[in-house]
Amino acid sequence: MHARRRGAAALLASALALTGCATQPTDAAPPGSSDRISTPSATPEIPTPRADAEAGSSVAPLAPSEGAYLDYTDGAIESTAGPKVLFFHATWCPKCRQLDEELRTQGAPDGLTVFKVDYDNRTDLRQKYGVTLQTTVVFVDDRGELISRTVLYDDPSIASLVAAIP
Repeated sequence: MHARRRGAAALLASALALTGCATQPTDAAPPGSSDRISTPSATPEIPTPRADAEAGSSVAPLAPSEGAYLDYTDGAIESTAGPKVLFFHATWCPKCRQLDEELRTQGAPDGLTVFKVDYDNRTDLRQKYGVTLQTTVVFVDDRGELISRTVLYDDPSIASLVAAIP
């Protein structure tokens, strides 16, 4: 199961990197719900190893990369390549501590960077992304624009984090 979860995250990482997802924020979602946001766009052609070989290209397929779990700092979103998510964490919240412990012991899913954001002190980010409850995860693009937002309070686990990946 763990390998399959990491494989799915790696595929998502490749797809997001190729499409350059970007969207506009929406209102906050109630606990236990998911805000899926998508933008209409043309589906890009994703080269396959076979198509590249037929075209004479030497492009290698994307290899999955390890995930990362890091404390949020200003500028981290823009300076980190690939799929990223902000995890709004409060030290006093048992549900936040549960997901934090799982991420520290098992690591972030392959290809995904998880930034731990201090829920109490980063009111600027809470306001920007419409976060009203700790354990909220916000998927962002390379410019920090909201892709989707989900509250993981009812099931604060890596499995729920992976299921929330847009």
